[in-house]
Amino acid sequence: MDVVSIIGTILAFVVLIVGAILKGTDVSALWNPAAFVIVFIGTISALLLHTQGKVLKRAAGMLKMVYQPPELHPSDLISRVIGWSEISRRQGLLGLEPHIDAEDDPLVKKGLQLLVDGSEPEAIRTTLELEVATREHADLQAAKVYEQGGVYSPTMGIIGAVLGLMAVMRDLTDPAKLGHGIAAAFVATIYGISLANLLLLPIGARLKALINKQTQVREILIEGLISIAEGDNPRQIESKLQGYLV
Repeated sequence: MDVVSIIGTILAFVVLIVGAILKGTDVSALWNPAAFVIVFIGTISALLLHTQGKVLKRAAGMLKMVYQPPELHPSDLISRVIGWSEISRRQGLLGLEPHIDAEDDPLVKKGLQLLVDGSEPEAIRTTLELEVATREHADLQAAKVYEQGGVYSPTMGIIGAVLGLMAVMRDLTDPAKLGHGIAAAFVATIYGISLANLLLLPIGARLKALINKQTQVREILIEGLISIAEGDNPRQIESKLQGYLV
């Protein structure tokens, strides 16, 4: 569980509520059903029209990564690669076969299987890099859904504000209702801008950072497996892979 992301999400709501109180606004004024429908449902409808269903489904599934990021330990992976290298030097590449079923990551399984099958280093690189690139592209497309939502929601907020002002303009004969009506109209703008800048855009940026980190770890794996295929000794492999760590 990523405590920092949870705190950030909670603060996003606290900032609005405390800000409203400090400005002398009644907290209940922040709730407006019509504005909620226009901004939130409007943003979702725009995303449904803009994005393919499978991308939306992937984006929804990736949201949990923000609060429960995958365990990525490059140094541990390097140690495992070194261990595979030592096994292959003692027992040959076939000695790695028992270790395939023990792995959970499909990419690791495929890489070890390619080694055991005696594939050429370039064939291993081509196969694994293609899979990594395909997965990265799909993940980035899903992360962009949140960024696109961050583009649409402020516009939905403006639409909600304009519609609210139109309703107010029809009731100019009653000055007592003007202040309340105008305040309610701008709630939609608050919803739109807050949804974009406090949630959607940060979530998109966070997912992109996690995807880049995953890709880096996968690159370590590919380089390590190719080095084993080329017959490099464990110390050479370790020295090469340490270059990925900062």
